Amino acid sequence: MRRTRALAGIGIAATALLALTACNSGTPSTPGSDSGDSGDNGGDSAIWEVASDVSLDGSPTFEKMQKNGGVTVGVKEDQPGLGYLDPTTNERSGFDVDIARWIAASLGFDEDKITYKPIASANREQAIKNGDVDYYVGTYSITDKRKQDIDFAGPYFITGQGLLVRQDSGIDDVKDLSDLNGKTVCSATGSTPIQNIKANYPEIKTKEYDIYSGCVEDLLSGSVDAVTTDQAILIGYAAQHPDELKIVGGLFTEERYGVGIPKGDEVLKDHINTLFTDGHDIWQKIFDKNLGKSGIKVDQPEVD
Repeated sequence: MRRTRALAGIGIAATALLALTACNSGTPSTPGSDSGDSGDNGGDSAIWEVASDVSLDGSPTFEKMQKNGGVTVGVKEDQPGLGYLDPTTNERSGFDVDIARWIAASLGFDEDKITYKPIASANREQAIKNGDVDYYVGTYSITDKRKQDIDFAGPYFITGQGLLVRQDSGIDDVKDLSDLNGKTVCSATGSTPIQNIKANYPEIKTKEYDIYSGCVEDLLSGSVDAVTTDQAILIGYAAQHPDELKIVGGLFTEERYGVGIPKGDEVLKDHINTLFTDGHDIWQKIFDKNLGKSGIKVDQPEVD
């Protein structure tokens, strides 16, 4: 299995950001339905196939899916390139969304059998514990604290905490997060990066929203000095506003994205991990489709 390489392209050039803008134009090849909850496979049958006669004996989550005749997936929908719902077309796109679709297909569910449910970062564990979603795919960092309540399959992607600032902010060289002491940094409530700042950098002022787009709006208006979250997420926002926003600094943490599943469902966990282990070519096609033009260079990580 391939080992993760260090992320390249830190401090992405404007040309790469413009390329990602084209990648995230809101016209993905895997559209959702008019309601935004389901849709057709949009031509991605060339990337994966929907399995038939699937059996996961001992998986209560899969039994629930079969009983319901479909799968409910927790997602993000405000992260261009990763998990995004176009407000005009109601089309879903992004690396995480396609990972969720690939998993559903491996379980025998085509696009019209998927219900997408947006869940804020702070509510993810509870949504999985309550059974509101069957699994969650949305820049979900694997942590020991979260593993007390749920299980993770993966990781399927590795990134790290980064910073997004205004082009005219004067913030150009950030070697350590302490360089932002006295400034206001925004992130999503419950996210790993904001928890890191609160715990380790008390001189940094913080502001929180349920979704990252609220932070980006405040950054554009000048209400906050920086937005912090995983760099993979920030690249998408910088690409939407290349003349106004930029990424600074390097990666301040390592974030390992996993698929959140109900605690104790080892059968489902093993199924997804086997999918990742055996599906390198499919993973690469999903990455190339959604993030390949961004300037990020990664290998698929080895699953835990």
